[in-house]
Amino acid sequence: MKLGVFTVVLGDMGLEDACAYLEKSGVQMVEIGCGGFPGKAHCDPEVLLNDDAKLKEFQDTIARHNLEISAMSSHGNPVHPQKDVAEKFDHDLTNAILLAEKLGVPVVNAFSGCPGGSSQDQEPNWVTCPWPDDFQRVLDYQWNEVLIPYWKQKVAFAKEHGIHKIALELHPGFCVYNTKTLLRLREAVGPEIGANFDPSHLIWQGMDPCVCIRELGKAGALFHFHAKDTKIDTANTNLNGVLDTGHYSDEINRSWIFRSVGYGHGEEYWKAIISELRLAGYDYAISIEHEDSLMSGNEGLQKAIQCLKNVLLYEDRGAMYWA
Repeated sequence: MKLGVFTVVLGDMGLEDACAYLEKSGVQMVEIGCGGFPGKAHCDPEVLLNDDAKLKEFQDTIARHNLEISAMSSHGNPVHPQKDVAEKFDHDLTNAILLAEKLGVPVVNAFSGCPGGSSQDQEPNWVTCPWPDDFQRVLDYQWNEVLIPYWKQKVAFAKEHGIHKIALELHPGFCVYNTKTLLRLREAVGPEIGANFDPSHLIWQGMDPCVCIRELGKAGALFHFHAKDTKIDTANTNLNGVLDTGHYSDEINRSWIFRSVGYGHGEEYWKAIISELRLAGYDYAISIEHEDSLMSGNEGLQKAIQCLKNVLLYEDRGAMYWA
């Protein structure tokens, strides 16, 4: 495994300074935002796809600091019911695929997206319960008329350009948000659909990341990994449950908040996750995503780096000489 960082946390730095900072911190891989919600602070495909000199400069900067790119990330909602919004996210995802092809990066990270509840809707509609029966009709429309056709087309495009790993983050608010929905889309579309596995979004929903890793590992569907933690506030959860729509900045009243690795759960918890990843055959980036509102970007990132350095398994396991 290799220690990685999703570089959006360093968006106020130029690429050169960000890479120097990460190299000094002992980081080995970088996940680069190149559109959609992550933005383009370190990478604008519109430029790099059309300027070979700029592309080489981008590659040389990363290589000079002994870093590798784990994934190009363009998280968005390409099936948004408003056509202009969907087209923008889709355009960014297309460029992420084309840039990954040019750079030889094997993984593109994204969200599945969430359509409206019908062809007349103007806003996304995320269904969280099966009844009243209206919701079943919504789900049928979203999956069979929008989501599956979109991703069949996008995966075909990616394959034409040598990209065989589209890693979808399991994220509430989008149609793919848990193990079952990821595997459903993968079965419908093809093995090019897999997970950008982020435990933080599963923890607050009540899932066990290790159990989910094992199931996705059996399917060969673990493509990338986000290292981010969540802290459950038991008092608020006991009072209001986990479906919390309060702003992330209202930490004292929320049922849960995102934390840097080690501040939602201790090292033992993360050692179990890393061990489960090895059992599943995952040997790629452990990419830190910082969204801890109680820490600065620098402190949160450094705390996560130090914790993961004690937790990661860097070396091949070798022969079992004792048995």
